[in-house]
Amino acid sequence: MTRTRRQAPRPAELLELVSFKKPDLNGKRRRLESALTIADLRAIAKRRTPRAAFDYTDGAAEGELSLARARQAFADVEFHPDVLRPAVDVDTSVEVLGGPSALPFGIAPTGFTRLMQTEGESAGAGAAAAAGIPFTLSTLGTTTIEDVKAANPLGRNWFQLYVMRDRSISYGLVERAAAAGFDTLQFTVDTPIAGARLRDKRNGFSIPPQLTAGTVLNAAVRPWWWWDFLTTPKLEFASLSTTGGTVGDLLDMAMDPTISYEDLDVIRGMWPGKLVVKGVQSVADATKLLDAGVDGLVLSNHGGRQLDRAPVPFHLLPAVRKEVGDDACVMVDTGIMNGADVVAAMALGASFTLIGRAYLYGLMAGGREGVDRTIEILRSEIVRTMRLLGVSSIAELEPRHVTQLHRLLPRG
Repeated sequence: MTRTRRQAPRPAELLELVSFKKPDLNGKRRRLESALTIADLRAIAKRRTPRAAFDYTDGAAEGELSLARARQAFADVEFHPDVLRPAVDVDTSVEVLGGPSALPFGIAPTGFTRLMQTEGESAGAGAAAAAGIPFTLSTLGTTTIEDVKAANPLGRNWFQLYVMRDRSISYGLVERAAAAGFDTLQFTVDTPIAGARLRDKRNGFSIPPQLTAGTVLNAAVRPWWWWDFLTTPKLEFASLSTTGGTVGDLLDMAMDPTISYEDLDVIRGMWPGKLVVKGVQSVADATKLLDAGVDGLVLSNHGGRQLDRAPVPFHLLPAVRKEVGDDACVMVDTGIMNGADVVAAMALGASFTLIGRAYLYGLMAGGREGVDRTIEILRSEIVRTMRLLGVSSIAELEPRHVTQLHRLLPRG
């Protein structure tokens, strides 16, 4: 047996094999660079954000089954790559609703956003502008329509509309969004009343926050959040004049269970840009809405925040696409936490996807830079997944690349 010849360690040779990373004294940059996934950003966000604000982002309705099922649906994907098919240069751009997007996802509308982190929607809009993707402002946003336009002056801004009991408020928002040059309106139909968001009820979540001894103690160990909260402009619904009460109270006052196709017709007559209906949850409604002349649909169960046990949008997607044909604009949200989720949705027929919680996790983790990090993580995951599948553009993705594995099958 030949013995291995040993020698004294040689420092010069060791230095050729290893190098020491220069320490980064910028805590935010170091924190964000350590995040390799959206789950990593979520963990950072949870450490840095008071429980009430974090739970508002992280939570869903009642038992949170809709959200869990939506995320599980993306986990239950099997990809089918093409081998020996080089995909060196990958094109992630798409055309959606008459305009370009550098990536096959945009930022979804989120309410209360400046409570998560004080830069709020301005950070989201600015990051979207830098990435070349659309940004959507919520009716319940905490930055005005005009300030979002200022943060994203040359990019694509979309506005999400709740039709309120006082219709004149909604009509005024439509007019302001049009005047500011927003190109798409998302008419939301899945919120006739507020869902039972139990985490918010337990935390006393509202604007302004309803402080208790527990919430104060939880926030006390996060002085950076208090500094931001107390040294920046008053937190309020920037596009609405009246606030107060719990989230559910506000939604119950603002939303109207009587909204109908007549309201859709009125808004269609007012709005000069593209009109999308958000919150579609059945094939029949998808077909009816497109027949009514809307420009697109968002298959969504509101991130699991309204009707618990609602249909999973990603599961619904293939049937809707088959029914409405290839030309209809069909977008998907809810449950997207990885660029591979976006790729799977695009392969099964989505025209576009929207991210909500993933964006807010980045915002809570590091403000504008955190949102940039969210977009970069998802972009790199999309590119890597496409290369491993052997596709060079979004248009090359096909249903054959994906199998949806089923855990929940109807009985009988």
